[in-house]
Amino acid sequence: MEAKRYFSLATQKEYADIYIFGDITSWPWLESDVSSYNLAMQIASLDVPEIRVFINSYGGETAEALAIHNTLLHHPAKVVTCCDGMACSAAELIFMAGDERYMFPASLLMIHNAWQYTAGNADELRKTADDLEIISDTAANVHKGKLSISDEDLARMLSEETFISPQNALQWGFATAIVGVPETARASQSVRQSIARRLMQCAAPKRECGVPAPGAAVSAPNTHPAQTPEAARGKPQQINARKTFFNFWKENRA
Repeated sequence: MEAKRYFSLATQKEYADIYIFGDITSWPWLESDVSSYNLAMQIASLDVPEIRVFINSYGGETAEALAIHNTLLHHPAKVVTCCDGMACSAAELIFMAGDERYMFPASLLMIHNAWQYTAGNADELRKTADDLEIISDTAANVHKGKLSISDEDLARMLSEETFISPQNALQWGFATAIVGVPETARASQSVRQSIARRLMQCAAPKRECGVPAPGAAVSAPNTHPAQTPEAARGKPQQINARKTFFNFWKENRA
């Protein structure tokens, strides 16, 4: 019985959707594993004007990811990649195959140089290190012509193993857009700022916030020395933040 795979491909008349939500490996064993043989062969057979690739993967084998990347790259369709969660290591190589590369506000990229387990004598270990440098340099070519940062900055980020936020990804050219921001986000920010300003106003003894100004008449006499107008001048006024918020909401709900 053929094992199920945790990637899927859905083909419509105008586009095909591919979901890569697992490890990228030449030895697919778990349901979540993805191999270039399983996926690249299907990509090559697609006859659609647009391919959309949704990614949430910690990565895997460089060779497998490069095969998928290159299959997407030379396909005649427009390729749109979207980081649904994390596109790390080898998965980021696939992400960079997109003509358009989208991230969500709560998503991350991670890049680093190639690494592997090895064993052997000194000569074999030196050769492994040399080979890894060649592999890393070759994999870094997927970023050529797409980034706004220098090759030196990219090399440093790869060497340091860098997580990249959506904002930085957009600024540096890894992503072409950030999607999924609610339309009301900017208006809500304005409301929060207005509330903050109202609270700041109430921090000063002003009549508009419902706090008597120094020396103002009050409805009941203050018999305690600490409550006299003279003492109140140098005393911080207490702020009823809950009351301030609901008063603001009531005034502006229309």
